[in-house]
Amino acid sequence: MDIVAHYFPELNKTQVAQFSQLKSLYEFWNNQINVISRKDTEHFYERHVLHSLGIAKIMRFNAGSNVLDVGTGGGFPGIPLAILFPETSFTLVDSIGKKIKVVNEVTKALELHNIISIHDRAENVKGKFDFIVSRAVTQMPEFLIWVKGKVHHEQRNALKNGILYLKGGDLTEEMHPVKQKFSINNLSTVFKESYFDTKHVVHVEMR
Repeated sequence: MDIVAHYFPELNKTQVAQFSQLKSLYEFWNNQINVISRKDTEHFYERHVLHSLGIAKIMRFNAGSNVLDVGTGGGFPGIPLAILFPETSFTLVDSIGKKIKVVNEVTKALELHNIISIHDRAENVKGKFDFIVSRAVTQMPEFLIWVKGKVHHEQRNALKNGILYLKGGDLTEEMHPVKQKFSINNLSTVFKESYFDTKHVVHVEMR
């Protein structure tokens, strides 16, 4: 938890308590339903929580914003972001029911009231959102097909509405077919841990 507090010193008491509970909650549920890599559990706050919050170093969601987390798995990046932005609404979707069960249980335990969870494919989710977030669920060209038509035209944040995608490695080839305007933000510029040396947040504008 200290690593989160270090990079986000503005956390209030409620947020500190919620972030502090996360590891024990995920250890409990991971023993029943494997939703995160067991080898990463000792680096839980760095590789899951702080990685998810990398999006917040690129985009601070304004109150009233509406965010869709596609392929959330056990709740990443959606749950850490929902803790950090309690006045933003998050819809977490995954096609695997047992993962959504974990999302529901963690959300309930933390008393998060700004999360809706959906067990379905992203293509079937109704509505439009200011931003769509995800953590490396597929290649970007395919992801763009999944979320086509799901982004609001009305702007309410500093960045243009669109996708905020957590990805690692060299993205040159993957992003080459993308016609939309995009930027690649290196997380190594905001987090000093070596894990983030090759991690990025890709912002794709969706009109």
